[in-house]
Amino acid sequence: MPDVRNPGPDYLAFWRERHVCTLTTLRPDGTPHVVPVGVTYDPDTLTARVITSGKSRKVAHVLAAGPDGARVAVCQTQGRRWATLEGRAVIRTEPEQVEDAVRRYAVRYERTPAHNPHRVVIEIAVDRALGRG
Repeated sequence: MPDVRNPGPDYLAFWRERHVCTLTTLRPDGTPHVVPVGVTYDPDTLTARVITSGKSRKVAHVLAAGPDGARVAVCQTQGRRWATLEGRAVIRTEPEQVEDAVRRYAVRYERTPAHNPHRVVIEIAVDRALGRG
């Protein structure tokens, strides 16, 4: 298991490559809700970010967990390589936070997403890293 504070250069490089990821949240009944997303990761602050519509089910699941946020996981895979980041997610709506997340997304995914007036950020305070390089 990679050390979340020092995961190694290959693990970090994998998180900079362009990959479709998944986000797992929990529904109110405790069952997992897994959806494809784009994820950016800042290892200096141990923060992963997902931009999405504030009207999405994944946002509703995080909000339903209360003000302390929800436990979530983001994962990506390519062949035998895989990487998962786990942590507590909160919803950020501040325009500067949303703009920053969009910029980070544009760098990783080499495209700027279309304007979405309902866009928010699922911000994950990462406390666990898993993976195989």
